[in-house]
Amino acid sequence: MQRRALIQGAGATGLLALLGGCATSRVPESAKVVVVGGGYGGATAAKYVRLLSDHKIDVVLIEPNDSFISCPLSNLVLEGARDLSSLATSYDGLRKQHGITVVKDYVSAVDPAKKTVTLARGGSIRYDKLVLSPGVELQLDTVPGLSEAHAEGRVLQAWKAGPETVALRKQLEALPDGGVYALTVPEAPYRCPPGPYERVALVASYFKKAKPKSKVVLFDANPDVTSKGALFKKAWSELYPGLIEYRPQHKVVGIEGNTLKFEVQESFKADVLNVLPQQRAGQIAVQTGLANSNKRWVGVDYLTFQSTAAKDIHVIGDAIQLAAGMPKSGHMANSHAKVAAAAIVSELSGLAPNPKPLLTNTCYSFVAPELVVHVASVHEYVEAEKTFKTVAGSGGLSGERNALEAQYALGWAKNIWADALG
Repeated sequence: MQRRALIQGAGATGLLALLGGCATSRVPESAKVVVVGGGYGGATAAKYVRLLSDHKIDVVLIEPNDSFISCPLSNLVLEGARDLSSLATSYDGLRKQHGITVVKDYVSAVDPAKKTVTLARGGSIRYDKLVLSPGVELQLDTVPGLSEAHAEGRVLQAWKAGPETVALRKQLEALPDGGVYALTVPEAPYRCPPGPYERVALVASYFKKAKPKSKVVLFDANPDVTSKGALFKKAWSELYPGLIEYRPQHKVVGIEGNTLKFEVQESFKADVLNVLPQQRAGQIAVQTGLANSNKRWVGVDYLTFQSTAAKDIHVIGDAIQLAAGMPKSGHMANSHAKVAAAAIVSELSGLAPNPKPLLTNTCYSFVAPELVVHVASVHEYVEAEKTFKTVAGSGGLSGERNALEAQYALGWAKNIWADALG
């Protein structure tokens, strides 16, 4: 009963029907699953393979960091409303509660033929099934001058929560009143579609309190705001009049000092540059030859999330070529992980995977420390088209920014962190 409540509470629709009865009794005792990457996708996959196999499958999670740090809510660190430490969760729950072996290291190579992963510090680990959740790689070299500026610590991204988030906050604190902060958005797809638009709102919130003469300029390579556009624009104009300037269709093609150069428009100089470049699947996926969609994203069989380029390697999260309407988000990676985990346990048990998996997504965005908007959706697998499609009428947008949703957002974070890591 406890296992049923846990799975249902986590939203793993249909998993019990798939794995009920004698399913887990068929899992071979020697089966081993290796998971690379301990974020929203990888941590969830590791935990759910253990849960759904009644802890029979040996699971090894390889992650270089001491703890999980959430990217969702990290823009609040830039505003000054939260500390980075409040976004951190230990991997101890996976070790102690679920018997997962957590290896602090990077994977330097994958051999799909031998079914081994090689660790950066030496040695290799065999697997029966491999789950890659490598996130994205920021392609700094696609913007001339950005690699050098980043190496010098002058131009940051802070697109993975951690030390760069703190460093960018310090740059904002050092900005003189009357200074200019400029953020650039790459052409979609990129990790967390609403993230840049939330960021400018929260930086403006900080400026409104501490540096009211300062300005935020958002240069977007896309023709318009890519997510929650009307809600963000209304919040910008009503909460931060005169503080935020939005310029669509501005593609950055170079950086010289503190000056942004654009494909068409005139150059622009700012005191703090926050340049988000084009992104692709994490390096290990590219290196392994899995990035077979435009040489950037990993193609997968959506029923199981197995790579279309290599057998027994399942790829989840931001690294994959997404189905229509499916965002690169933490919640979506968590959903991918549950479907992949169920498919892996089924296949190792000699059973067919669930033919009708569902995915859910909810994304909360803070437009002020106490005001939030959201978008939500449900996605069903359509066998005839071998892809996921958004369920008509599911989810939707907030009617208006409000304080109650700020409480929902914090509750969502607490619950999903516990679901992935508890």
